[in-house]
Amino acid sequence: MFPLKTILCPTDFSEPSLLAVEAAKELATISGSEIIMVHVVTPLQVTPHPDAMATFNVATYMEEMLKSAKASMARLIKEKQLEHVAVRSMVLSGNAADEITRVAAEQAVGLIVIATHGLTGWRRFIFGSVTERVVRLSPCPVMTIPVPGEER
Repeated sequence: MFPLKTILCPTDFSEPSLLAVEAAKELATISGSEIIMVHVVTPLQVTPHPDAMATFNVATYMEEMLKSAKASMARLIKEKQLEHVAVRSMVLSGNAADEITRVAAEQAVGLIVIATHGLTGWRRFIFGSVTERVVRLSPCPVMTIPVPGEER
């Protein structure tokens, strides 16, 4: 892991994930590491219904989601002044935790810096936890950045 050469920082553009971006930026600045920023768009699951008219184009929707995510990623890199460190960005489609850990393995990442979102109780049970799954599946160490004031 050390010397640290590559940091993977997943983002969903939420406030908690921006804290992880800041932490990754600080680590990259100190260590001279490259940051790989990743955003994963979850594909829309559609169950066809024989009586429904085809008024919604899933492929067009996904194209728009990917296009929007790429624009958001470019804004994030500029706003967080990540152009002052070596940074690459990826916008992917699939299951977030699976894609994050796949990229970590393929890119020989030394560290994943990811935010927690503070879901507890039934919300965590219903919605799951990308961060928890990344920690379990990761091929490298994972640094989790908690939300300030989050229940522990």
